[in-house]
Amino acid sequence: MANTLSLFWDLSSASKKERIDATVKLVSSLEKFQAQHTPKVSPGSEDDEENIGPTDGLDALNAHDVAYSIRRLIRGLASPRESSRLGFSVALTELLTRLDTITCAQIISIIVDGSKTQGSMTGQEERDVLFARLFGLSAVIHSGLLVRQTPLSTSPSSATNPSSLESYKELVDHLLNLGEKKSWLRESAWWTLGHAVDAVIKSSVKWKKEALASTFEVVYGRDKDLWTPETVAVTLKLQPAMPEHNWKKTLAPTFKDADILAPANFSTLGRILKETPGEDELQKSGTGTWKAQLHYVWNVIFDSLLPESEPGHRRNALFQEFFRVVVDDTLFGPSSSPERKFWGFLVFKKALGRVDGADLPMLFTKNFMRCWINHLSQKDRHLHKISQDVVKDIQNVVQQNPELGYTLITGIHGSQQFDKLTRTKTIESILSRMDSDGIMRYIQSLLEQIDESGEYYRDVAAEEAKRIWTADQFAALVRNGAIPKREDWIQLVLNWFTVQGLYVVKKKSDKGLLAALRVTPSTLASEDFRRTCRSKLLGCLADLTSQPTTSQKGDKASKEVTITVDESWISKVFAVVNNLDKDRKHVASLSEENEEEQPLIQQVYKTIENLKQVDGAMKEAAKGVELLLSAFLLHYRCVKLDDDEPDPDTGTCLAAAATMFPADTKSKKRRKSLPTSQPDSPTPIDMLVDVLIGFLEKSTSYLRAVANKTFSCLASAATESTIDLIVAQLERRDPADLIADEEDETESAKSEDEDEDDVESDDDDNESESDGNDEAALALRKKIEDALKANGIEAAAGDTDEESEEELADDEQMMAIDEHLAEVFRSRSGDKQGKGMANLPHVNAQREATHFKNRVLDLVEIFARKMPQSPHILRLVVPLIELATKSSNDEQQLSDKARGILNNRLAKLKEPLQEADQEYAETILDELHIRARKANSSDALATLSHCSLFICRVLANIGDGGPILRLYTESIVDFMARKASSLNIAFFKDFITRYPALGWRLRDAILDTSTKAINAYRKCQAFQLLNIIITLSASTGDPEDVLSFILKLQRSVLHFIDSACDDQVSLSAVQIKDLLKLVMLGVRQASKVDISNQSAWDSGAWHTLHERLVASKRFGSSTAVLKLCSQVESALKAQNDRQSHLIAPKRKAEEVEVEGVSSDTKRKKKKSRPTSQS
Repeated sequence: MANTLSLFWDLSSASKKERIDATVKLVSSLEKFQAQHTPKVSPGSEDDEENIGPTDGLDALNAHDVAYSIRRLIRGLASPRESSRLGFSVALTELLTRLDTITCAQIISIIVDGSKTQGSMTGQEERDVLFARLFGLSAVIHSGLLVRQTPLSTSPSSATNPSSLESYKELVDHLLNLGEKKSWLRESAWWTLGHAVDAVIKSSVKWKKEALASTFEVVYGRDKDLWTPETVAVTLKLQPAMPEHNWKKTLAPTFKDADILAPANFSTLGRILKETPGEDELQKSGTGTWKAQLHYVWNVIFDSLLPESEPGHRRNALFQEFFRVVVDDTLFGPSSSPERKFWGFLVFKKALGRVDGADLPMLFTKNFMRCWINHLSQKDRHLHKISQDVVKDIQNVVQQNPELGYTLITGIHGSQQFDKLTRTKTIESILSRMDSDGIMRYIQSLLEQIDESGEYYRDVAAEEAKRIWTADQFAALVRNGAIPKREDWIQLVLNWFTVQGLYVVKKKSDKGLLAALRVTPSTLASEDFRRTCRSKLLGCLADLTSQPTTSQKGDKASKEVTITVDESWISKVFAVVNNLDKDRKHVASLSEENEEEQPLIQQVYKTIENLKQVDGAMKEAAKGVELLLSAFLLHYRCVKLDDDEPDPDTGTCLAAAATMFPADTKSKKRRKSLPTSQPDSPTPIDMLVDVLIGFLEKSTSYLRAVANKTFSCLASAATESTIDLIVAQLERRDPADLIADEEDETESAKSEDEDEDDVESDDDDNESESDGNDEAALALRKKIEDALKANGIEAAAGDTDEESEEELADDEQMMAIDEHLAEVFRSRSGDKQGKGMANLPHVNAQREATHFKNRVLDLVEIFARKMPQSPHILRLVVPLIELATKSSNDEQQLSDKARGILNNRLAKLKEPLQEADQEYAETILDELHIRARKANSSDALATLSHCSLFICRVLANIGDGGPILRLYTESIVDFMARKASSLNIAFFKDFITRYPALGWRLRDAILDTSTKAINAYRKCQAFQLLNIIITLSASTGDPEDVLSFILKLQRSVLHFIDSACDDQVSLSAVQIKDLLKLVMLGVRQASKVDISNQSAWDSGAWHTLHERLVASKRFGSSTAVLKLCSQVESALKAQNDRQSHLIAPKRKAEEVEVEGVSSDTKRKKKKSRPTSQS
C-alpha cells in the first residue's frame, strides 16, 4: 500500500505528463498485486473501514490494494483540486480495462453511492459530486466494462457475466437524470449517452436489440414533440442501427421524411440546431446560456454526411444542400444574432477540413460571404477576430495543398473585389501559396468568364467593369513577387494585354494565339478599357524586366522566375506584335503607320535582325541595343494611341547601333546610306546612354526599367566619357537654374539676381521686409482712399484738430463702398497668396531633380555591380561623395543611396583594380582628405574613410604607397594641430588596421606630430595610434628601426608624464595607465629583436618618475598607476641586465680572438727566421 499511496497525489498534477506517468505506475503496481492475490470463495464478513459498503463485493475477488484503489479513484472524481478529476478518471478507466474480477453493476453502484447529493451541500460541492458521477459513468463506458463479454475468472455467485442489460439501463437512466437535473450538464450527459449507444452498436452482446429498444423508449417516450440537438444526435446514431423501425412515424409530425438528414427536413433541422429558446414551438427548452463551442451534434452530422473512415460513403451533394439551408440560410440568416453567426463560422472551419477539394466552392455561400466581408472589413465588428481566423485557415489549407488554391479562389471570387472590400490581402495571399498550375487554371477561368459575358451580353457598364477588373487581376498576378512565376501563364497574360490594347479582332480563330486568349469579335471593348490594357502591358513589362533572371526553387514551394537570359519579355511581346501585324485576316491594328514613319520602323526591324546575329564579346551589348529598339517601338505603338507625343530618339538609337554594330554588306548604296561618325561627334555608347538618361527623366516605370536593363547590358562597353556623362547628371544645380532652362536669358538673369538677393544677411532681409511692408501698407491706404473718394467721401486728415461737420452717407453709398473695399482687400490677399506661391516652382523643380538623380544612381549602382574591375569606376567616387556628404535634408534618400553604393559596392570590392590612372587616383585621395578635414558629420567622415581606404588599395596595388603616406601625414598634422579639424581617431585606426605595413611607416610622423598637439587629449590619441602600430607591425619591422623607435617612444612618454607631474598638462590616472601600458608593450617588442647593439635603457629615469608619482597629490593614491610604473622600471632593469650579460661574452670572445691572432703571427715569425737564414 505504501508504494501506491504516493502515486495518487501525482494524479492531480496540472502537468499531463506527470498524470500519465502516475497512472502507468499505479496500474502496473495494481496488476502485480492482483496477480499475486488468491480470490476468496465467499465474501468476508469483517467490516473493513476502507469498504464503502458491505455489499460492494470488491474484496471477494480483488487484492486489498486493488479494492482500495478502485474506491479511492471513484472518491477522487469529486475532488476539485487542480486536475484531480482528469487524472483519477483516466486511472480508473485504465484500471477497469485491465481487471476481469469486477462487474459493471458493481462499479455503477459504487459510483452512484459515492456521488449522492445532500441538502446541506453548497453549490460547489453539489457540482463536484455531479461531475464525479458523470466522469465515473464515462469511465465505465470507455473502459469497455459496459459491454464486456469475457466471464469473470472466479465469482462468488452463479452470475459470471460482467455486463448486463440491467446495468446498461441503469447507466442510461442516471445519465438522463443528470441532464434533466442541471441544464449545464445536459449536453455532456447526452454526449456520454451517445458513447454508450456507440459501444452497444459496435458490440456483439446478446441483449443488443433490447438495449437499443430501451434507449429508443427512454429518449422518445417522454415528449415526442420536444426535439433538441441532443435528440437529433441520438437519432442519427439509432437510425443506421435500427433500419427496420418505422422512423417516419417516430419523426412525425416534426419532420416530414423518415431520414432525419433528408433535404425535406433541413429547414426544421436548422431551427433545432440554431438553439434559440422561445423563438418557435420546436424549441421550448434549451441550454439557457450561449457557449462559444459548437454542440457535439455537429460532429455527429459531419460523421454521417462526410465520414472520414469511409470515403466511399460520403454524401457530398446532400451536404451541399445541408450547408446551404442549415448553415447559410439559418445561422447566417439576416435575423441571426452574432452568437449564431459565430457558430456558423465554426461550422465553416470544420467543413473546410472535411469537404473534398473539388467541392470547396459550395462553402462560399451568399449569406456567409456577406457576413464574412462585413465583419472582416472593420476591426470594431463583433466577429472580426473569427473572420480573421477563417482567413488563416484558408491560407493554411492552400499552404498544405497548393492545388486547392484555385478552387478556393473561385469560391471567394463569387464576390469580386474581395480584398478591396475587406481591406485585406486574402486573395493575394492565397495566390502566393498556389502552384503554377493553379495560377494557369485561374487565368483561364477569368478568360472564360469574359468570353461568356460577351456571348450573353446584357449590361454594357457591368461588362466593362468586369473586363477592367480582370485586367487588374492579371496585372496583380505579374507584379506580385510572391506568386510563383512560369513562362506559359506570363506569356498568356501579356498576349491578352497586347491583343486587347493594340488590336481589334475581326474574325474568330480556332487555333493559335487568339484561340488561347478566347478573344472573339463579339467581345466589345471601349477605348478606356483598351487604354487600361496598354497601361497594364507596359507596367507588367516594367516589373518583369526589373526581376532577376535566375530560377529559385524551394523545398516546399517553388518560386520560379522564368525570364530567360537569351530573350527578354519585351522582345517576346515585340515578336507577338510583329506576328499579329501580319495576321490581317483575324485582327486589325488600332494604329495605322503613315508614310513618313514606315521607313524608320522598317529600319528598326532590320537593325534588330542584324543585332541578333552579333556574337562574341559584343553580344551582350547588342542584346541591350536590341532591347532598347524593341522597347522603343512597343512604347511608340502604345503612346501613339493615347495621343501622347512619341519619343524622337529612335533615329539616335539607329545611328548609334549602326556605328557600334556595322552590318556586313556588299552593296555600295547601303554602305553610303550608313551614317558616318564625325570627329567631334559623341561615341555611339555615349549616344545610347544619353537616350537612357532621357528615359530616366520620364515619369513611367516602363522607360526606367528599360533604361536600367539596357544599361546593364551596355555596361561592359562604357568608356570614360560615358561615366562622365552619367555623373554629370548628379551635379548639384540651383532650383532657379532648373526653371530658367525653359525661360529667356533675361528672365534667367532676373531669377539669379533674386536668388543672390535672397542670400543676403539677416539684417538686410529684415530691413527689406520692413520696407516692403511699409510700401504695401501705403499702397493699400491709397487704394482705400481712392475707393472712398469715388463714392463722395473724403479721407480725414490726420494733422487737423478742428472738428468738421460730417455728412452721413445713405445705404446705397455704403453698399457701393463695401463693394469697393471688398475688391481692394481681395486684391491684397491675392498678392499675398501670389507671393506665397512664388517659391512653388522652385520646390517642384528641386523635387524632380532629386527624383531624377535617384534614378541616375541606379545606373551608377548597375555599373559598380557589373564592372567592379573597370578603371572607370574611380570616376564615380567624387560625385558620390558630393551627394553623400552635401545633400540637404530633403535629399536624405539620395544621400543614403549614394552612401550605400560607396560603402557596399566600392569599399567592399573583392579584388583590387588591376588597371588605374595613378595620377587621377592620387587626385581623388587628396580630395577625399581635404573633405575629411572639413566633414560636417561622423557619418560623412566614416564614408570618406571607406572611400579613402578604397583608393589606398588601388594605389598600393599599382605603386609604392608614397602618396598615401604623404596625405595621411598631412591629415595627422591637421588632426593634431588644428582644433577645428573634423578628423577623428577612427579615421586613422581604419587605415592602420587595414594596411599595417603602411601604418608602420607612419610611426615617426605620428610621434613627431604629437608634440604639436593642441591639448593633452589629442596627444593621448596619438599614443593610442602608436599602440595599434606597435601591436600590428613591430614584429615585422627592421630590428634596428624597431629598437630605435621604441627608445624614442619611451623617452617621449617619460617626458609627457613628467610634465603631468609638474602640472604642465592635465592627465587623468586612466590616461597615464594607457601610456605606461604602451611603454610595457614597447619593452616586450624590443625583447623580441636582436639587442646585441642596443643602447642602455634609462631605468633610473623611470625610478625617478616612480618617486615623483608617489609624491604627487593627483596620482599618489592610484595604486594601478604606481604598480604599472614599477613594472616598467623592473622591465627596463631586466632588459639592461640581459644586455650586459650578452655584451660581456662578446667582449671576451673578441679578446680571445685578438690574442689568437697575435700568437699566430709570432709563430709565423719564428718559422720564417730559419728560412731567411738559409
